[in-house]
Amino acid sequence: MPEAEGWTVQDHLRGQPEESVALFRAVEAMILAHGEVVHSVSKTTITFKGPRRGFAGARPDRRGVIGYLDLMRPLDADPRIGSAAPYGRRLFVNHFRIHSADELDETFAGWVDEAYAVGCGAHLGS
Repeated sequence: MPEAEGWTVQDHLRGQPEESVALFRAVEAMILAHGEVVHSVSKTTITFKGPRRGFAGARPDRRGVIGYLDLMRPLDADPRIGSAAPYGRRLFVNHFRIHSADELDETFAGWVDEAYAVGCGAHLGS
């Protein structure tokens, strides 16, 4: 996967607890399972881009994984979602925090599916 000059996925993993790195790898695998996805790495996060645009971001920290999913709706009735804010006319950036692998359930997988659809341009339809 291509990575940004200067920052790499490894830079984000270095120095983080083993449990957080393993959790990040589980989130990453869930996202990459969709096929045409590339990493775009910056100092602040690891963005995942689909064929049309970035749709998710994540990075490990001392307490698990923090990240975001771009969806065509806000998610606000789940403890994993810290905030949801409009992003343009048709999108909402939904910030999440994952503390343990059991939080990567069917609901979270469904959100990743929705986000990947955005990465493919679903938000551009009528």
